[in-house]
Amino acid sequence: MRTKICGITSYTDAMMAIEAGADALGFVFYEKSPRYVTIEQAKEIIQKLPPFVEKVALFVNVTPEVINLTCKQTKATLAQLHFDVDKTFIEALEVPYIRVIRAKNPEDIHKYSQEYRLVDAYCEAYGGAGKRINTEWFKNIDCSKIILAGGLNATNVQGLQKYGFYGVDVSSGVEQSYGKKDANKVKEFITNARS
Repeated sequence: MRTKICGITSYTDAMMAIEAGADALGFVFYEKSPRYVTIEQAKEIIQKLPPFVEKVALFVNVTPEVINLTCKQTKATLAQLHFDVDKTFIEALEVPYIRVIRAKNPEDIHKYSQEYRLVDAYCEAYGGAGKRINTEWFKNIDCSKIILAGGLNATNVQGLQKYGFYGVDVSSGVEQSYGKKDANKVKEFITNARS
């Protein structure tokens, strides 16, 4: 499974995650998040990173113009949409995107099944709640376009290979404190996700 380490707030943590084998890094552009970064902070980190690593910009309730400008200014390579958008919104995006499904019930995980999507457990707050989704929901369905998020850590990620997820996304499960990653937890998480 591919791995995304989300909530990156420093160059040190970004490089540590890359060196541990992360396929993607997440940058949170949602001001209410404890892992929020400004355009300037993200730009400074991203411009120093090596190629072939996806730089994902996470958004909540903003316009397509804000997404386009933020990604252009920071050189983020993918927009992660944590809110419902319509066809007109998608057509206005000038960057690749991935939708997030905040699943309340088993039916929700089938939304947008023709595209790659991130599936997280529903909670009132946006992102970073560390709440786990019921993995029983994924039995006997095609998970090859699903990136699983929510409440993951080095211990519970090991049991997910059988579902065939495209990838996994972690933030709080590899942290020392909000926005500060723990090198050992990151390495262990990535190793276990791939083994």
